[in-house]
Amino acid sequence: MNCSKEQILLYAITDRHWLGNRPLTEVVEESLRGGATMIQLREKNLDEAAFLQEAKALRDLCKKYSVPFIINDNISIAAEVDADGVHVGQSDMAASKAREILGKDKIIGVTAKTIEQAIAAEQMGADYLGVGAVFPTSSKEDALPITHEMLRKICETVSIPVAAIGGITKDNIPQLKGNGISGIATISAIYGMPNIEESTRELKKIITQTVL
Repeated sequence: MNCSKEQILLYAITDRHWLGNRPLTEVVEESLRGGATMIQLREKNLDEAAFLQEAKALRDLCKKYSVPFIINDNISIAAEVDADGVHVGQSDMAASKAREILGKDKIIGVTAKTIEQAIAAEQMGADYLGVGAVFPTSSKEDALPITHEMLRKICETVSIPVAAIGGITKDNIPQLKGNGISGIATISAIYGMPNIEESTRELKKIITQTVL
């Protein structure tokens, strides 16, 4: 397994929507200073050349902070920039194929909403799961909430770390206590905040207490 529980404790996912006029590297560095333990570059609307440039910049930044750098969906760019890994959804490339392309030492994350999907992902070599949406979210319109009972069952069924995702805020994190998660993955609770570094620090404190 290439991913520890500690690495997905506070998993920050980028979203250009929250940037305003600020460079992505600047806001990501603020989250790293605040204690983000993993960074995912998520770009749905950038052309390949711009995506590649951003991926290289964030890869170097994450190396500086010794934090894993993951790319969402785009296996070819993950391979080209030598990212630490890739995250794939159920409609993307299978984890086993991603592993074949990226090699045994890279982190492969998979989105799962059911026990069956979670078991299949682990069997195909996933290193961690992103499970949700655990609360209603506006970041992904197709992300239907799953029950916290389902989240708990998935955590009990697999041996790899699970990050809860979807609609997470500093106020609702404590509701996830006792479900067996190793951490949370979030966009707006970090990058949608006026003070990213401070918000990240506060989230890390709350999630650390929640997963104990």
